Amino acid sequence: MLSGCSGGSSGTVYPRRRPHAVEAVAVGFLHSFTNPDHERRAGDAIARRLPGMPVTLSCEVSPEMREYERFSTACANAYLQPLMGSYVTKLERELELAGFRCPMLLMTSGGGITTTDTAVRFPVRLVESGPAGGAIFAACIARQHGLDQVVSFDMGGTTAKICFIDKARAQTARVFEVARIYRFVKGSGLPLRIPVIEMVEIGAGGGSLAHVDTMGRIAVGPESAGADPGPACYGRGGTKPAVTDANLVLGRYDPSRFAGGTMTLDAAAATAALGRDVAAPLGLSADLAALGVIEMIDENMANAARVHAIESAKTTEGRTLIAFGGGGPVHACRVAEKLGIARVLVPSGAGVGSAIGFLRAPVGYEVVRSLYQRFLTFNVEAVNGLLDDMLAEATAVVAEGSFGAPTTQRRIAYMRYVGQGHEIPVPLPPRRLEQADVAAIRAAYDAEYSRFYDRPVPGSDVEIMSYAVLVATVPEPWPEAPPPAPRAAPRGTRAVRDTATGEVTGWTLIDRAALVAGEAVRGPAIIAEDETSTLIGPGWTASMNALGYIELIWGTA
Repeated sequence: MLSGCSGGSSGTVYPRRRPHAVEAVAVGFLHSFTNPDHERRAGDAIARRLPGMPVTLSCEVSPEMREYERFSTACANAYLQPLMGSYVTKLERELELAGFRCPMLLMTSGGGITTTDTAVRFPVRLVESGPAGGAIFAACIARQHGLDQVVSFDMGGTTAKICFIDKARAQTARVFEVARIYRFVKGSGLPLRIPVIEMVEIGAGGGSLAHVDTMGRIAVGPESAGADPGPACYGRGGTKPAVTDANLVLGRYDPSRFAGGTMTLDAAAATAALGRDVAAPLGLSADLAALGVIEMIDENMANAARVHAIESAKTTEGRTLIAFGGGGPVHACRVAEKLGIARVLVPSGAGVGSAIGFLRAPVGYEVVRSLYQRFLTFNVEAVNGLLDDMLAEATAVVAEGSFGAPTTQRRIAYMRYVGQGHEIPVPLPPRRLEQADVAAIRAAYDAEYSRFYDRPVPGSDVEIMSYAVLVATVPEPWPEAPPPAPRAAPRGTRAVRDTATGEVTGWTLIDRAALVAGEAVRGPAIIAEDETSTLIGPGWTASMNALGYIELIWGTA
């Protein structure tokens, strides 16, 4: 398979016009994951014929079996190369002109940061980099607080992202879908076989639009008002009701303090939009329509977390919910109630949690390759040779951006019973394998399989399909600075309709900057700050811990 890709912007590195408007080429041969020589010869021939043409080889971007996923990943990478190459080159040049002499690193979908050279060569590895920053942020908080089981809840303007984090490590996967025909529906998009932090992402953000569907039900998302024109209350031309409008009508936002006071929300416009598109078709008042919208979006997010937990063989009960993003702290308590979670953490800087995660991410790179092995005929030396090559490749990439920082490594084998269609990841010792390790690895597979499917399959041989080696810099300790000294700020009340009971009561309104460490605030209350607001529902008690995080506990007397 040879594929030419056109489209995208170009700069001096990638000329804009080519014969037949081709701007990049993807090369994929059926068995190149086993023998890449022919693909590389084809790539060399293209480079001689078309100097400067970006060429993606499937044996480099995704050297694993399953040709459909490998070819689709190669094509997506080739499609992105002209755009990413010109963008990164221009950005580096403008930063240098502005006086920045430090190296520029970019976040990957797998949760590590890498050099611009690697990003330009494999831009497909960056497709989910933004949400990955949020998961890294939550993992750092989990490590800092000694939490073994966490749910990361990142709700922004367009989507909500939910990720399970165990022992301060975000759950990962090797396949990710883009360009879905049915938005947020698994299996309807183009599979990319890349290392990625695994999370569920649904159309549930502040800009998600509400309407009444053909069956007379309130529906929210996945369509979004975006930032421009935005929800109706922004006063920028938007006329359709969004989640932000519903929160405003319920009294959950201060219209004069939204976005740090940089904009004033129009409550009348929000009420009119909800009244026209949701309340009128159902014969409700605007505030009851708003209640229905918020309860629907909270249930959508909670249900997505339940499904993701089942698919991951995990549970939500007993975990701590870490809420961030502009909307996360607003909806966290109600979502936690639905998931059976009794503890919520809202970090400082919650509104820009993903950006903070970028600053905490390690320099890392993961290499995945296929080598078919069965345990009955396991060749230890062949596996060691492959793992040594993979370690050298990953180490070389990390060395370009780590500047001598200490590194650690993880090794994983993807295994299955013979004849099955899906593999299970099993950790390997971070060293050369010995023959005595084979039985221990097999036992680890049986234990991991039992975690997913209750019990192993006696008498069945196990096959190893591929291996992964991840090299990353050692995470630095999160600085434990005390919270800033509280400042005097007036406290008042605001009429808020509670989405759990439907009742309108006076909620205490507190400025986060006025909180004293250890001070308990019983719900219902709102802790307001420039980037977001933390809603403390009835039955919850909040306090600021020694690190300046708001900690909410359900049922505290």
